[in-house]
Amino acid sequence: MKSEIRDGMKIDWDAPIEMDDGVVLRADVFRPVADGRYPVILSYGPYAKGLAMQEGYRHAWLRIISAAPETLEGSTNKYQNWELFDPEKWVPDGYALVRVDSRGAGRSPGYLETWSPREAKDIALSVDWAGTQPWSNGKVGLHGISYYSMNQWQAAPHKPKHLAAMAVWEGSSDYYRELCRHGGILSDFYSSWYPRQVTAVQNGVGERGYKSAVTGEPVAGPSTLSDAELKQNRADCDGDALRHRLIDDYHKPRLPKFEDIETPLFSSANWGGMGLHPRGNFEGFLRAGSKHKWLEVHGDTHFTLFYAKYGQDLQRKFFDHFLKGQDNGWDKQPKVLLNVRHPDEKFVQRAETEWPLARTQWTKFYLHPDNSFGPQPSKGDAQLTYETMGDGLTFSTPPMTEAIEITGPVAAKLFVSSDTTDADLFLVLRVFDPQGKEVVFVGSNDPRTPVALGWLRASHRKLDPKESKPYRPWHTHDEEWPLKPGEPVELDIEFWPTSIVVPPGYRLALSVRGKDYEYDGTDAGVAHAPYPMKGVGPFTHTHPEDRPPAIFGGRNTLHFGGASAPYVLLPVIPKSV
Repeated sequence: MKSEIRDGMKIDWDAPIEMDDGVVLRADVFRPVADGRYPVILSYGPYAKGLAMQEGYRHAWLRIISAAPETLEGSTNKYQNWELFDPEKWVPDGYALVRVDSRGAGRSPGYLETWSPREAKDIALSVDWAGTQPWSNGKVGLHGISYYSMNQWQAAPHKPKHLAAMAVWEGSSDYYRELCRHGGILSDFYSSWYPRQVTAVQNGVGERGYKSAVTGEPVAGPSTLSDAELKQNRADCDGDALRHRLIDDYHKPRLPKFEDIETPLFSSANWGGMGLHPRGNFEGFLRAGSKHKWLEVHGDTHFTLFYAKYGQDLQRKFFDHFLKGQDNGWDKQPKVLLNVRHPDEKFVQRAETEWPLARTQWTKFYLHPDNSFGPQPSKGDAQLTYETMGDGLTFSTPPMTEAIEITGPVAAKLFVSSDTTDADLFLVLRVFDPQGKEVVFVGSNDPRTPVALGWLRASHRKLDPKESKPYRPWHTHDEEWPLKPGEPVELDIEFWPTSIVVPPGYRLALSVRGKDYEYDGTDAGVAHAPYPMKGVGPFTHTHPEDRPPAIFGGRNTLHFGGASAPYVLLPVIPKSV
């Protein structure tokens, strides 16, 4: 470990944290120069604590400083790290920031396995290490975006003694349903993200990888290993996601025990995070056993508001209250704070007391064989068939005569047959303006996202009756029920929570497809973006082993009439009196 005073902070580089199995993890500690005991904010993840955001995530950094120029103020920005707080903005306020490289990543040795039970235990041990240091006041908070939030759901049930607060900013919680497989369909995200952001900075890449702009040391060192040695030192995580099609003994230990979480919780979701995060923030908020918990929901990119004054102020107020004991009004913070979404990236903030909203008018909008969409079921039997590799079917309301707000979870019930033994359903809730142009939004990982998405593999249609709600079906994913070609089955499909106020003259629509949504087929990727952006960002579903064309490349049929009345259950919010 090397210690120095730099930029008004006392910094310990590569502080050792010994785990119960003898592996020594490495952390950078940023704290005030003056001796004292300070509240600690800790992060633990695989992105290499020494990698400057400006170098490793240039596309995001350029977007952040353009959208939130206040990010540049009051800091040299030399210590900006992907998805974490800037120590130059927190240490002067009397915090110690601890950045831990996760086991097998960055400068921490060991076997690399993302979101593993071992990692959850490591985080809990790191929290209690930080809580007992001479510069600590004994209270530790967890923070960060995405990965640094996702693993909080797994670590908090270990109940580390010194964990006093957790801020989960855009962090999924369900390893199977949100990260690996959407409705049972393999997400391509893991296979693109893992080599791009994790194995690229695996411990042992050493001199072949990035170097710290501050210390000059390899961010994934100090040793440099061969490719064969690196492969031996890591799990085949994306391969495991492909191989484990159902929730089995691989997935179960990675699913958090929400009821065991007691820590004060601030859960922050993004309406446009479809494909990874928002569902986890809502489910975690609802299921956590914490007596003190809050939910906030916003729009924009995955990272902008976290670094902007808006996000920094919210998190600072939360941490000041629970880590410093400040009576700063956080106890009066709305339990649910929604930034309700309107077209043209307009958001109207509103305080609520619960989720879903108690005043919700759950309203069925039915699909009709003439491709209309409305509150009355169709009459007579009918069928509509579509090519699964085409644009599918779209059902639309007439232009709205008055504004309608849809805020909450959404579910659909469809009756579907296939010409094979299975079918993948991709549902898209959409809005079109009076000129017929689709209204899309800046999402967390794509600048042109629709209102809401839902997915389901028909063979995974089995429901858990105890967990399912009319507005949020819960699939067990523990066995497959193949289809008989040509024979319709009843499917309940979950959309992740959303919010949209549809103005007069606009139309609400539902598309039923056999492949991923695309806005218009073009790539709107921003400069230096690491993946195409066609409407769902990196959250596509194209793996030929998971979706063989012989099974999923044929034709599906929607059935109407009689007991088969397909609909979407919408959370309509009545106007305030």
